[in-house]
Amino acid sequence: MIDTHVHLIGESTGARVDFLTWPLTTRAEERVLHGLANARQALAAGITTLRDLAADDVQFSLRRALDAGVVPGPRLLAHGMVGMTGGHADLFTPPAIVERPPVADGPDACRRLVRHWGRAGADGIKIATSGGVLSVGDRPSWRGYTRDEIAAIIDEAHALGMRVAAHAHSEAGIEVAIVEGVDSIEHGTLITSDQAVRAAAAGVTVAPTLLINDRIAQGRGASTEQTGKARELVAQRDERLRAAAGLGVDFVLGTDANGFHVRLGEQAAELRRMAQVLGWSPERTLAAATSRAADAIGRPDLGRLAPGAKADLLIVAGRPWEDLDALRPERMVAVICRGEVVAGALP
Repeated sequence: MIDTHVHLIGESTGARVDFLTWPLTTRAEERVLHGLANARQALAAGITTLRDLAADDVQFSLRRALDAGVVPGPRLLAHGMVGMTGGHADLFTPPAIVERPPVADGPDACRRLVRHWGRAGADGIKIATSGGVLSVGDRPSWRGYTRDEIAAIIDEAHALGMRVAAHAHSEAGIEVAIVEGVDSIEHGTLITSDQAVRAAAAGVTVAPTLLINDRIAQGRGASTEQTGKARELVAQRDERLRAAAGLGVDFVLGTDANGFHVRLGEQAAELRRMAQVLGWSPERTLAAATSRAADAIGRPDLGRLAPGAKADLLIVAGRPWEDLDALRPERMVAVICRGEVVAGALP
């Protein structure tokens, strides 16, 4: 299975730590080990490919080590973040912190940051066309970037062969993402019927990230501000997403798992929630985590049992295409990644 939207660099042991300050008080050398532990938790749950959507040199280094077989683990794709000053990505770091992740303002600076991530080894680019929930001090309704900046980012990324994923909660954020030609929309919370029709026609996939926003809306590991923002979105979300699914939007598995609000390894719970919200059969839901997710990340050689495809296999005691409960941990028999048994054992 494939999770198209994760954040590997989070505390991996389940310790009660502050979500926002942990990355600032933990050395990069230590964070990469937590990232590896998170990746292996997902792998044990049958997730053989992960796409990190806020990557930097830590994730790029981890990906290279996994690809080289230095340590066993899942396949990893990593997207560099291109965000504006005071935007969703920038507002995870308190204003008083001087050393902070890079931002870009203006079309030329946006192109430069895309090129920087391309040189560093990114597989793709992520942007935010709306505000967010966990970022501090903004609102999901706020605009992320101007049209000229978004167009420059997408043009430059596509010129370098990189896909673009757009964080978007609001109708306006979803609209500009579709019009300017992103490859995927992350969250897509307030998508309209008209936008759903156009997204489906354009082949733009959507990762609905249901569990994380459910939990934030319930106040789990969240501030009053974050909880309020999530509640406003979730109140409208399910009806809109179900309508979009009926209009042909290709929803794929994307959890936004960060080790805090959703742990790596909880992907099966996200799939069961997707089936409930979108009104899908187990078979259609399972496809959202396999072949359709593979196509969404530009890897048609993954997520399917076919001659020539990569040997990433999940063996379970049951028929998950008929009953998603077969994906529970106690029914996992073996996980095979890159042709090797990496979890469980073959009979």
